[in-house]
Amino acid sequence: MIGYPNGHGSGSGHTQTRSKGISAANRGMSLEKDLNDSNTYYLQSGRALIYKKPTPIQVVKVDYPARNAAKITEAYYKVPSTTDYNGIYRGRPIDFEAKETVNKTSFPFKSIHPHQIEHLRLVGQHGGIGFFIIRFRAYGETYLVDAPLIIERYEQAEHKSIAYDEVRRIGSLIKEGLTPRLRYLDNVDAIYFKEESHHEK
Repeated sequence: MIGYPNGHGSGSGHTQTRSKGISAANRGMSLEKDLNDSNTYYLQSGRALIYKKPTPIQVVKVDYPARNAAKITEAYYKVPSTTDYNGIYRGRPIDFEAKETVNKTSFPFKSIHPHQIEHLRLVGQHGGIGFFIIRFRAYGETYLVDAPLIIERYEQAEHKSIAYDEVRRIGSLIKEGLTPRLRYLDNVDAIYFKEESHHEK
């Protein structure tokens, strides 16, 4: 038995449920799997070194069916202490949180923990690249949103969510394909390496 924070899903807010509005290409694919597959491609192609952080587990009960064997029979996923993914890209540290929602009109902030907001704030202060990747399952769309833009809205007491239309306005739509599944580093280039990308052209 494995328990989860808030009684459902993983500590990072991922679930496997799919909505009817998703295209055939995306159906059955979780955001986490898409990102993991993309990061494997980026690693193998030498473009970036980015990994998913393991979710910490608190073991509650262990059985010993044999003297030399131990079996975990009860454990709980703990809330991650920082964010989902981190690594290095183009000589800079990169750190981001990935979230999915079935909500068609907004992304609720209740799935973001205060310590994750503080962590991403510190990432920016120390010269790192921090952002959120948000997927709206109903539309099969995934956006990259710069962390400070989410933090600003998160800390406004009257806002308990960010509207889908607002994410579309301030975010950057991530293109999808086969290899990589999510071309999110192209968005990173366009947002965080504007001058370098312009000179390269």
